[in-house]
Amino acid sequence: MIAVDTNILVYAHRRDSDWHVQAANLIKELAEGLNQWAVPWPSINEFLAIVTHPKIYAPPSTVKQAAAQVDAWLGSASLVLLSESSDHWMELKELVVKGQVRGPLVHDARIAALCTTHGVTEFLTADRDFSRFPTLSTRNPLLA
Repeated sequence: MIAVDTNILVYAHRRDSDWHVQAANLIKELAEGLNQWAVPWPSINEFLAIVTHPKIYAPPSTVKQAAAQVDAWLGSASLVLLSESSDHWMELKELVVKGQVRGPLVHDARIAALCTTHGVTEFLTADRDFSRFPTLSTRNPLLA
């Protein structure tokens, strides 16, 4: 199963992003496809925080626009939302300890742990920080 990171979601939503067309086409292809695809719940939360933040975007997306975008993605019959299970702590602990993760990178470790626990085979992201988690196969779909 393919999972999608926050940055891809943000680019797909924000028409003013340099990567909007590529990201929007990717999400559309996944959402309309027959194969399951996934988004970790923390990425949904982070998406909402980023696109509505007035210090990141001028003007930011309204809460109503951002919520409507999430509703549209949730309308995909093939979407799976990844959340913590009873095994989450063991996976997160291993990633944090082995990767010597601290500070803000704990958030990335949380997402990586969700993906590995749920059997994600490829994580689509433009964030190179995820390369510190060798158990998670990553790819930047925005690069040729």
